[in-house]
Amino acid sequence: MANKLKITLVRSTIGILPKHKKTVEALGLKKIRQVVEKPDNPQIRGMIDQVKHLVVVEEI
Repeated sequence: MANKLKITLVRSTIGILPKHKKTVEALGLKKIRQVVEKPDNPQIRGMIDQVKHLVVVEEI
């Protein structure tokens, strides 16, 4: 089975760059402390790297 990532939004998207806000939404996050599971692949890792100051990531 492929590895998955548990991504939690821990900071607000108010006042951040529109590009970063769209990235957070593309990850499926809308509210603070919301958690989503995504597959561990280069595309998701790149999105996480762009908004690493807003999210916490755990491997599961």
